Amino acid sequence: MRQNSPVIERTRTSGQSIEINKVLKNTYMLLGASIGFSAMVAYAAAVMNLPHPGLIFTLVGFYGTLFVIHKTRNSAFGILWVFVLTGFMGYTLGPIVGLLSATAPQILIQALGGTGLIFFGLSAWVLTSKKDFSFLSGMIAAGFWVLLIAIVASLFLDISGLSLAISAGFMIFSSMIILYQTSEIIKGGERNYISATVTLYVSLYNIFVSLLHLLMAFSGDD
Repeated sequence: MRQNSPVIERTRTSGQSIEINKVLKNTYMLLGASIGFSAMVAYAAAVMNLPHPGLIFTLVGFYGTLFVIHKTRNSAFGILWVFVLTGFMGYTLGPIVGLLSATAPQILIQALGGTGLIFFGLSAWVLTSKKDFSFLSGMIAAGFWVLLIAIVASLFLDISGLSLAISAGFMIFSSMIILYQTSEIIKGGERNYISATVTLYVSLYNIFVSLLHLLMAFSGDD
């Protein structure tokens, strides 16, 4: 059997590294832009005192947009739909942002700061250690079902502290996804920066909302 020469192997490795760095760069650039756009929409919605779209419309808009992004993730239209999604999710935050800006701005600042620290801390861990976090896939799948069951239970059962436990669970669940997704990028398992951006954005959104809930509860403003 003919073996590849060291030169060919080095060339192949170099090409893979370039591709991985490109995906990582594009992911963080698009993520930063989409977070900024989401924040602007949230601020505008708060200033204009726009009402929350409601649970049903939020779910339809969220999953419908995710479906379109999945179908267009390999084209330029995918980028446009990323901004549609993040803008829409920013709009859903408008009412709570407006309320906290007027009544408890420190909670808003703490949630923003906490979300940023969690994201940068987890990302730096993966990027510097190069650790493979693929083992989290099973835990993420299990965590999804646990959270889903807990959410359904909260709709029918009045259990003290369940909503706080769900928020804490979402923070852990979303943190694992950030570790897993970043690891997939640097391993070369994730080659689509649009999909990676959406995954990271949704995780950050969940962490931010969960932090808001926990901070408001512990401060007595919930």
